[in-house]
Amino acid sequence: MTLRIAPSILSADFAALGAAVGVVEAGGADLIHVDVMDGHFVPNLTVGPLVVEALARVARIPLDVHLMITDPERYVDAFADAGAAMISVHVETVTHLHRTIDSIKARGVEAGAVLNPSTPVSALEEIARDLDFALVMTVNPGFGGQHFIPGSEAKIARVRRLLDDVGNTAAVEVDGGVDCSNAARVAEAGAEILVAGAAIFGTSDPEAATRALRAAAEEGVGAGVAPEK
Repeated sequence: MTLRIAPSILSADFAALGAAVGVVEAGGADLIHVDVMDGHFVPNLTVGPLVVEALARVARIPLDVHLMITDPERYVDAFADAGAAMISVHVETVTHLHRTIDSIKARGVEAGAVLNPSTPVSALEEIARDLDFALVMTVNPGFGGQHFIPGSEAKIARVRRLLDDVGNTAAVEVDGGVDCSNAARVAEAGAEILVAGAAIFGTSDPEAATRALRAAAEEGVGAGVAPEK
């Protein structure tokens, strides 16, 4: 397992995003997670392709763009052009998921599918072989700073098993309430990409917080997939 830490700029100072990226890069971040929200699929508005393009000019690590929007297939090209290295779409918003995943891959971008907390793992069964990563939401999307939904580790483990069963080594990503108190459990359940916003940018020292989150998560690496509960 290759553990990756993806600080979410949703919790960063939007007046100084370039500096925020530099700080977490110094802390060893592997990805920058960008939450794109449209005020329709989720009750919040955030950023668009222009901000991603600006981040791409200063970031030295890949941009992980999470589309929490209605009709995400309409915007794949715009975010790919802006510099996204990874694009994920919610299964709840896409009518033709295979087509959308293929369109992301056709742009040379890693393609992921996202599950909301109430969406069953079975929603990924027909697309599992085609994913570059699968993202499990452990809060209801829309706002940063929420608490990790108890018991989400079992769902993470089920997604890991589904991918393994179809012979796909794609990473499982986890987003929502991840911090040093649960990072080891999340990694033990099979997550390889840990998204954290408030746990990093909500501290006085995001660089140290990035390192601390990795150290906490590494306690769960190698422990194997956690049993279902």
